Amino acid sequence: MQTSFRIKSLIGGLAIAAAGFVSAQQTVPIFGLVELSGTGATSGSNFDNGVKLAVKEINAAGGILGRRVNYVSMDTQSNPGVAKALAQKAIDQGAYVVMGPVFSGSIMVSMAETKRAEIPNFTGGEAAAITQQGNPYVFRTSFTQSTAMPKIANYIRDTVKAKTVDVIYVNNDFGKGGLDLIKKELEARGIKVPNSISTEPGQVDFSAAVLKSKQSGSDAVFVYSNEEESARALREFRKQGYTKPLIGETVLTSQKVIELAGEAANGAVAHVGLTADAPQPLVKKFSDAFVAEYKVKSDHNGLKGYSGMYIVKAVTEKLGRFDSKAFAAAMKGISLQVKDHPGILLDVSFDANGDLDRESYMTRVENGRQVVSAILPAVGKK
Repeated sequence: MQTSFRIKSLIGGLAIAAAGFVSAQQTVPIFGLVELSGTGATSGSNFDNGVKLAVKEINAAGGILGRRVNYVSMDTQSNPGVAKALAQKAIDQGAYVVMGPVFSGSIMVSMAETKRAEIPNFTGGEAAAITQQGNPYVFRTSFTQSTAMPKIANYIRDTVKAKTVDVIYVNNDFGKGGLDLIKKELEARGIKVPNSISTEPGQVDFSAAVLKSKQSGSDAVFVYSNEEESARALREFRKQGYTKPLIGETVLTSQKVIELAGEAANGAVAHVGLTADAPQPLVKKFSDAFVAEYKVKSDHNGLKGYSGMYIVKAVTEKLGRFDSKAFAAAMKGISLQVKDHPGILLDVSFDANGDLDRESYMTRVENGRQVVSAILPAVGKK
């Protein structure tokens, strides 16, 4: 009897272990390398929450190809070295896809690891250099600077009609890449850039930078920095009585900047690739769901994470299997439509470099709210 009992117990234990193994095999391991602390906490937390909201919806609807998504987010601390180590950790734990980091400096370091392991890596980083290195495994959830800056330069020439523009930028990969491209695009349109004013990540005092720009007499200022720093710059501009146009790209009119800058944000203008204030039903549905889940309004990074996760779902289902290398190959030149994949929010296409193309927006802050003033067509549809 005891022998029989032991055999039954052993069989039962093996059955439980096997069930656990099968269950593990039936999940989709996706890892987020996100800035949950440090200077990128606002961006990374929104991106992470967007991914998590999409995962919650996807799992509730049956997962991807019948498998439940197991999403694990890890804090890069806004540190490229930490991001690189976490990328290796995600690889060691069998990641199918990696989401993030958002900061350009971090993805520039960590994507070498995912490339080596042949794992697709989505990023919210905008530095043009990210997709100029021939990495076949990196894909954007945002516009590259080289796509966005010509739109901004056209706005400055055609609407603002400025002849001179100062640039205040953050001294990191993101900021320096943006500086180089906006100067190139402005100068190509006959607009001079008298001052390129460098500021540091986490900088608190913007009085000197603003005073330099104010005294230069330029027709407008282009502000290109992170959320907290952009808000401090806007407050300082208002404090010093600056009344000329303040223009940015994506960040300057974002929800977090508006919250931090208060009335000082009013009048700021920016081109944005994604905004929760877009007048499209699917975007509004996302925005309402995000607020219901997290009790705060999403910024553009939340939409990047959310739509990026749904792109993972759409491409995997087109493939019909979980194959990281085949997934990366399928991303090249792919076009996805919202009529087939509502979670991607907007029709989107990717080129051979991993850069995307879709509609975008011109926005302005009015009475403490980001207002969409124009919907710009995808570059490929002009």
